[in-house]
This record gives sequence, structure tokens and C-alpha cells, in this order.
Amino acid sequence: MSKRKFKLSARSVLTILTLILVAVVVWKNFDDIKEAVNHLSETNIFVLLLLIPEQLFMYYCCGQMFFSYMAAKKDAKKIASWELMRVSLELNFVNHAVPAGGFGGLGYITWRLNKFGATPGQTSFMYALRYIITICANQLQTFVAILFLLLFGEVPDKGKWVILATILISLAIVGAIAIILVVASNLKWIHSFSKHITSFCNFIVRKITFGKKRVVVKYETIDKYLTDIHGDLMTARRHKRMLIKPILWGILYSFLEIATYWVVSISLGHPWLLPQIMIGEAIGSVLGAIIPYGLYELGMAGIMSQLGVELALAGTIVVMTRVIVLGSTILSGYGFYQNAISKIGKDKKATAK
Repeated sequence: MSKRKFKLSARSVLTILTLILVAVVVWKNFDDIKEAVNHLSETNIFVLLLLIPEQLFMYYCCGQMFFSYMAAKKDAKKIASWELMRVSLELNFVNHAVPAGGFGGLGYITWRLNKFGATPGQTSFMYALRYIITICANQLQTFVAILFLLLFGEVPDKGKWVILATILISLAIVGAIAIILVVASNLKWIHSFSKHITSFCNFIVRKITFGKKRVVVKYETIDKYLTDIHGDLMTARRHKRMLIKPILWGILYSFLEIATYWVVSISLGHPWLLPQIMIGEAIGSVLGAIIPYGLYELGMAGIMSQLGVELALAGTIVVMTRVIVLGSTILSGYGFYQNAISKIGKDKKATAK
């Protein structure tokens, strides 16, 4: 009886905590929400309504990056398109609601994909694969945008430094990904890293607890987790055709992320701003990774203004898009997420019977 009460309590606490986090997110963005509402009169509402199918298809593409890779594995379970869409909406909600730099989403998707036979290490590989694909696709889009602006002479003198900085940042990002893949491909380095990270974590815990807790992280657990990631990486390298569909879905997903800003721009009567949006979003993403709250939007609007877009217009596009995405994330994902966490513990109970 007590065990059952604990499980119900855990679900209730998780529900309350999620509602608090959602309330905090809305409160922190309340000024942006009011500003976006004030600008609605300037937009073409019928164009904005295109964001509904656009956003839903974008989330579907996100899910396909995971599941098209899983489907290529012989031991993977088949997943219905509706389930794929649902999990993707849940993941998007968690990534926006939980301020953990993407780790909240990793923890959640690890739990959700466990029922489909994916180990934590395999899920982590797919999660990392998703980001690698979208980051590389984003850099490709950025180079296309730069080439377009240069060919048509659309770069103002004050924005030439932006072009150079963007190229250097893109090359640095691609180089960093290449280094990470090289390190992750070496099993000896993985074993060594597992050993050192285990020792470091346990050392910190011993210091904090004054020696009362000596072992919290086990080497075997860390090594198994990282070895699973390594195994999937090596499988993907040997069978490169497994990556074709995830890459194609990732390219499409990356463009649809940009297209969200573009649709807002079109609704405001400025359909020609796609290249500036691409470059601004690329730099904004880097700045947002350094300081997650506020610098992404500020950086994107600032870069767009350097490329010839009026700062007020750039700010309006960025703020309105942020608010629309925030609203669609909560409305489309919270219900599915709540339904999923309401089943915590029930599967095990049903199995036991």
C-alpha cells in the first residue's frame, strides 16, 4: 500500500513541478507576449495560420530523425506515425519547459524510448545524432544564404564583418563536431574517459559528504553507457545508408525551423528576408548556447539589423516567432506529456499481474 502511495505522490509532484515550470516560462516571457499581441494588427492572420501545419510537420520531421534511424536497425520495434508525432511533441515541450540546456529532454526521451527497446546509450546517440545533423544542416543553409547575399550585392558595408564572422564560426562548429566524432570512435579513449570521469565524480562526492559517501558513480555503468554510444556510432559508420533518411529529415527539419521566422516575416509584408533570417538564426543559436536566456533573440535581431534589416522589424519578427513557438509548444505538447507521466509505474504493475 505504501509503495502505491509513493508512486502516486511521485506523479503528482512531477505534475505540479511541470506546471510551475510552465508558469515560470510564461511569466519570464510575459513582456514578449504582450508585445507580440500588440503587433498582431500589423500581420496577415491568414499567413500566420500557415504556421499550424508548418509547426506540426516540423515536429514530425524531428521525430523521424529518431525513428527512421531506429527503423533501419533489425531489432527495432515498429512505431506508428501518430506515436512518432506524439513523442516528438512531448520532447519539444520538455525541452522548452525544463531549463536544463537540453538534458531534460535527453532524460525524458531516454525514458520514453525505453519501451521501444532503446538503451540509454543508444538513445543518447540518437539524441546527439539529431543535433549533429541539424547543426550541420544549419551551417549549410547559412553558407547558401551568404552566397545569395554576396551574389546579389545585398550585404551593406556595416554587415561585411558579420559574413566573415559567420563563416569562421560555421567552420569552427563543423571542426568541433569532427573532433568529437574522432574521439567517440576510439574505444580505448572511451574506457579511459569513463575511468577518469568516475574517479572525478566520486572524488567530488567524497569531499562534499566529508567521506561519508565514497562511491556514487560506478565505472561499469558509465562505461556501458558510453560504449553503447560508441557501438551505435561505429554501426552508423559501417552502414552509412542507415543515416540517409535521418539526414534528409534533419535537413528538412532545420529548414522548417527557419521557415517559422520566415512565415512571420511574410505575414508582416517582408518575404525577401529569408537569407538575413538564416544568418541571424545561425549566430543567435551560438550566442544562445553561451547564455541561454535572452541572448539568442537579441543576437539574432542584432545580426539581422547589421545585414540591412531595420532593428525594429527584426525585433518584431524574432519576438513574435518566439511567442508563437512558445504557445504552440505548450498547447501541442503538454497534454501528451501529462498523459505519458500519468502512466509512470502502471506498466510495471500491469506486467507484475
